[in-house]
Amino acid sequence: MELYNYIKSLHLIFVITWFAGLFYIVRLFVYHAEAKQKPQLEQDILIKQYQLMQYRLWYIITWPSAILASIFAFWMLFFTEVGKVWLAQPWMHVKLAFVFLLYLYHLKCHQIFKQLQNNEVKHSPGFFRLWNEGATIILFAVVFLVILKNAINWIFGVVGIIAFSILLMLGYKLYKKIREKNNS
Repeated sequence: MELYNYIKSLHLIFVITWFAGLFYIVRLFVYHAEAKQKPQLEQDILIKQYQLMQYRLWYIITWPSAILASIFAFWMLFFTEVGKVWLAQPWMHVKLAFVFLLYLYHLKCHQIFKQLQNNEVKHSPGFFRLWNEGATIILFAVVFLVILKNAINWIFGVVGIIAFSILLMLGYKLYKKIREKNNS
């Protein structure tokens, strides 16, 4: 059981750093997209810096964290008695579905990362702000599932975070209108 707690601790540490990387990479995507709207001299300086920051974050923190979190999760689920019990429970199946969604989200971020490394900005800063909420929703769902260990109760947490996200975006749009009005 002591080994299990070490494995679980390492899994949680790498899940936290993985999410930190996902949250920050999308924030850097926002800044990169905003930099494309600046005068050319500013653009050249900012974009070069953002590309370097994105590269280091993605390959030094985010990808290694995703891989290590998965290795420790696999170890817990398939090589411990507790994990084998959890695999038979419905809440774990739902959690693993969200982990699958998280990997899809991660891979889409990787695609966007590659585009931005080539300075191909295909999305607006607003899109990236909304995109950033994807990881938040997945995080809420997984945490509620793991804590409540119930495949149904997680819905309340996710609905709450979606409502909160909508309020944040409405607040952002209001702030943007006020800022544009004040700049006029």
